Amino acid sequence: MQRREVGRIADWLVRRGLEGVAETDLLREFCDKCIAAGLPLARALVVIDTLHPVHEGTVFRWRNDNIEEEAAIQYGRTTEGSAAGSWQRSPFYQMLQTGGEELRRRIAFGDPIDFPSVQEMRDAGHTDYVAFVHRFAGDGTIGEMDCVYSGWSTRHPSGFDDTDLSALRRFVPALGLAIKSAALARIADTLVEVYLGRDAGRRVLEGRIQRGVADRIDAALWFSDLRSYTTITDSAPPGEIIPLLNDYAEAVITAIYEAGGDVLKLIGDGTLALFRADDPAEASRRALMAEEILRTRLHELNERRRAEERPTTSVYIGLHVGEVFYGNIGSNERLDFTVVGPAVNETSRIASMCRSVDRPMLVSADFADALPPEERARLVSVGRFALRGVGRAKELFTLDPELM
Repeated sequence: MQRREVGRIADWLVRRGLEGVAETDLLREFCDKCIAAGLPLARALVVIDTLHPVHEGTVFRWRNDNIEEEAAIQYGRTTEGSAAGSWQRSPFYQMLQTGGEELRRRIAFGDPIDFPSVQEMRDAGHTDYVAFVHRFAGDGTIGEMDCVYSGWSTRHPSGFDDTDLSALRRFVPALGLAIKSAALARIADTLVEVYLGRDAGRRVLEGRIQRGVADRIDAALWFSDLRSYTTITDSAPPGEIIPLLNDYAEAVITAIYEAGGDVLKLIGDGTLALFRADDPAEASRRALMAEEILRTRLHELNERRRAEERPTTSVYIGLHVGEVFYGNIGSNERLDFTVVGPAVNETSRIASMCRSVDRPMLVSADFADALPPEERARLVSVGRFALRGVGRAKELFTLDPELM
């Protein structure tokens, strides 16, 4: 490669990184440019860890042999099971153990074939392979994301020459920085969605972080908690409490998401969520749909837990509609993006009445009136009740037991 081409591609990498190009597009475009400039790449692999409740990181792949494969694969924990063995047999693991930053295997020229991945490349006709690890400084790590790994191979009869290697050593740090930038943006998306909820997280990333800035919105509100949770925690083995909470939270949250709602807060065993739509009838219908989905999930979950001889429970749900303030509340040092207002308090009180009337779900008259007629017909009144902190007695409704 000519020096001018090396400089041009390096500058291009920096620009594309600043533009926030997706990692798969960045790797594909980079490899295409390298080939056009005379660098004989046959396969490329870039790996970066992340901060995610399920995935440990992502592998980005490119190849020029017309074999179809996914350009990006998220992988789980490499500390357990078969994944641990595969990781420990990789060139990257060896470099981490030895402190190395570069590893080369001249596959067709007598170098040892000491890694399964190198053996696979030799079988595919590759002649040369080089791997890099570019580490981050200690205060530049987030979770497991402490470096960028990359591997590059060629089928050229002479392998990589000195000019090719010099170009890769120039390019790969810039590519790694661009991929790290994209990965950090993805981590930010993940964190705000996991801890704030999808809609609230999106608003925060859009810049809605000023204290006291809140929208007045109309929404269908959901508050739920677990039946007899205190009794269960007093009698169940301590090691069962967190798994129980996780099992039932998974059922509640996935039901809400599947019906188009957004979870705003987990409060111990309780869940606060909202459903928004231009038409209040649609928002209320979605909330009722979430309850129906949840009922099915709870039946399946409780059957499984009983078979495992583990404690089971059910969920109380209160549904209401009303105007709320939706935005940032707190101090300059600690903000919460949530909903507040009388309607939120009333929803919580409705949920707590489920115990008194022994019904799994109660809805307010306002919620019932907002439903489409065919959904409203499924509800029956359970009477008028004085709700703590609410000035007037409220009529509450539940699903007709004969229609459940």
